[in-house]
Amino acid sequence: MFASGIYPVPVKEVTLRQLRFLAATARAGSLAAAATELHLTAPAVAQQLRQLERAVGLTLLERGPGGQHPTEAGRVLIDTVARVEAELGLCDDTLRSLRAARSGRVALGAVSTAKYFAPHVLASFRKAHPEITVTLSVGNRDEILARMEGYEIDLAVMGRPPGGLEVEQEVFGEHPYVIIASPAHVLAGRPGIAIRELAGEAFLIREPGSGTRVHLDSLLAAADLVPGVAMEIASNETIKQAAIAGLGIGLISAHTVAAEVHDGRLAVLDVTGLPIRRHWLLVRMARRATTPATRALWEFFIRRGPEQLPTVAVS
Repeated sequence: MFASGIYPVPVKEVTLRQLRFLAATARAGSLAAAATELHLTAPAVAQQLRQLERAVGLTLLERGPGGQHPTEAGRVLIDTVARVEAELGLCDDTLRSLRAARSGRVALGAVSTAKYFAPHVLASFRKAHPEITVTLSVGNRDEILARMEGYEIDLAVMGRPPGGLEVEQEVFGEHPYVIIASPAHVLAGRPGIAIRELAGEAFLIREPGSGTRVHLDSLLAAADLVPGVAMEIASNETIKQAAIAGLGIGLISAHTVAAEVHDGRLAVLDVTGLPIRRHWLLVRMARRATTPATRALWEFFIRRGPEQLPTVAVS
């Protein structure tokens, strides 16, 4: 269509606007018709097409029966812009879904004690938001805080607010801690056990860094007790099994032992001053941007999390 003076440059230098003008002209059959479709003047369209031909170094349109027709090079570019438009349409649909929280990805971290209910909350969330992908990582408190600070996780479920970090947090449920023992333990079933009476007991304790260990240390320090340690165990499950086997007693989240207490495999000791009543928190880094998908999980967890908390009879 346009003649000489062609100095090719890489195709990546051409603009989407120029490619759209080319496609419109080929579709309409003339500059005038394309200009009408594009709400521009014919000279403005012609100028853009001339610049495009100079950029690619090839003639893109030629006159024939019925008007302007794309050359082979023109068809290559028109096919390309069609694919680009399709990808942009898909991108637009995806962004609309993200804005509406219909899709996206969220990484949730949970302290090990929360693994007894967090998957149930996520199962309910998935039913409500099937196109949002959620990953769950479980660890002790220090591990989860490190992952959150390192931007590996978006939200975290924990029992104590993190110190030294600027976070947004919200309480979504009560979190009681109790002392458990084998149902055959001498103190099982006895009312009003004084904390001092635990001085001679062998304790099953969590590792340093866990919230449970912090609560036990604070409880015993307030009573001026130094516990006899039967085992230091980095797993609530192992602590439960050790207590069932009669190897000692342990402070543990009531939410982790609901099934065993219900089945009569563990007993909650009626220790005066217990349970220790704390709260479950949902936490995120305050400086981190919140995506619609992350916000959807946040709001869902606050609203629906409490109904998934296990129940166990505590004083």
